[in-house]
Amino acid sequence: MLRLSKTNDALGTVNRGDPCESGLCTLCRADCKGKCETWLSSLKGRKLLYPRDFGAITAGSANIQHVGVTYNNLRVQGYNYGAHGLSDGLSSSEDDCIFPNVSIETEFGKNVKTKARIPIMTGALGSTFIAAKYWESFSIGAALCGYPIVVGENVVGVDKKSELSNGKITKAPELDRRIDTFLRYYDGYGAIIVQLNVEDTRNGVAEYVVDKYGDKVIIELKWGQGAKDIGGEIQVTSLDYALFLKDRGYVVDPDPRLKEVQEAFKHGAIKSFARHSRLGYTSLSSEPEVRKSFMDSVAYLRKLGYKRISLKTGSYGMEALAMSIKYATDAKLDLLTIDGSGGGTGMSPWNMMESWGVPSIHLHSKAYEYANILKEKGKDVVDMAFAGGLAKEDQIFKAIALGSPFTKLVCMGRSLMIPGYLGSNIEGVFHPDRKEKLNGNWDELPAAVKECGTSPEEIFAGYYDVQKKVGKDEMKNIPLGAIANWTAVDKLAAGLQQLMAGARKFTLKKVSRDDLFSANRDTEAITGIPFITDVMDKEAKKILKS
Repeated sequence: MLRLSKTNDALGTVNRGDPCESGLCTLCRADCKGKCETWLSSLKGRKLLYPRDFGAITAGSANIQHVGVTYNNLRVQGYNYGAHGLSDGLSSSEDDCIFPNVSIETEFGKNVKTKARIPIMTGALGSTFIAAKYWESFSIGAALCGYPIVVGENVVGVDKKSELSNGKITKAPELDRRIDTFLRYYDGYGAIIVQLNVEDTRNGVAEYVVDKYGDKVIIELKWGQGAKDIGGEIQVTSLDYALFLKDRGYVVDPDPRLKEVQEAFKHGAIKSFARHSRLGYTSLSSEPEVRKSFMDSVAYLRKLGYKRISLKTGSYGMEALAMSIKYATDAKLDLLTIDGSGGGTGMSPWNMMESWGVPSIHLHSKAYEYANILKEKGKDVVDMAFAGGLAKEDQIFKAIALGSPFTKLVCMGRSLMIPGYLGSNIEGVFHPDRKEKLNGNWDELPAAVKECGTSPEEIFAGYYDVQKKVGKDEMKNIPLGAIANWTAVDKLAAGLQQLMAGARKFTLKKVSRDDLFSANRDTEAITGIPFITDVMDKEAKKILKS
């Protein structure tokens, strides 16, 4: 296996831990003092697209070894003529064909279209405490930037302040907080998506949400994720909390009701408890039974009043992938998120995460193949989002192109959370009286931040862009984590525009698999994307022989 470098001298970035395919550290810490590419782009924004120390350096590409089958072994095709997808009012002149004129807006959905300013969305941010701690930064950042954010599973079930009557939710303050925070800054782009698992369905989360928020929320059925092939987990360090979760009907390991477990906890031999969600469809034993159950669930949600419904599936095998695409298409769902192995997690069994499931590029390649089978049959194939270890602008381009024309969004997890941590840590330094509430981890600014400045206005390249959007008076209510998010997303947006301009594609709808080539034969075999020197080889020889 090829080990990725922990340092990038050209950009001046350093990974604290071992990097994974996305470029993020394997273990991403909320208290990190820097400075991976995503961390630093949360401060410097689009400046991180270029080598550092301009005027004093020249820079050369690293000696890239294209080993194995990964997204990094797809390369972006460039062209030396043409321009496709120009917006109305633009001509094919050199004055109009510039990268700032590239449109990266997207939309998804069947009867109701949901728009996004950039083709990204968050992964499911559920009951893990880190999601709750930094939610204001995550959700306000998403609303300001205009991309969808997902409230993950179990948020109601783990909320001590939530109330149930006859097993159904009647009060859900944490879920309300999450939805309301996003909606406060929502301006027509992006969306708030609420996910359902087995426990959420039993607790009546769908009924609660539609009664209170109507069509402002997209509801999402969950089949799985790429990080693990069991239900979601969290860890708690309180015996009382563990007993509360057990009473809520969750699987808690070890069982906090057992006397021997309580005794071990009392003496410090057991220090925490893991809460697990249940597997779905365990009472079913055939594909037709699963289909009927799924279609019944969708029909029920529509009867409740949901106008937009999505499905999230994990890195199961080919049968499950085909089922998800076919069922979502037949049910006229608005979005199908396909999460491959290799992505991130809040808490998953580590060796399970390392060894289970279908890697993202393999799963996404088959998703394209299966979607085409349905398209050839005349089906209106469901819009898709690809997920699993994607973090940078080139990976966004590659995922959109690999799944074109079905892929409308790229689902990103940890890379959209890092700005929230970083901004909260910085804000905690400036407001030590609110440090605990902000979940700040620093007492002073580290050197990597001081290089950018010593005030928020100096530190964040996107500060005044956000101020322009919300107004000077409203800036006091915008967490620095949201400003960091804006800054990092601006870098992704500009980088994506540049890659598209180089491919001569000025709108996302024009991006296609022809804009990629494979860097080795193994990647060609898996993806169906031709090898570098085979692409347009016939056209080249025709020119030479003419």
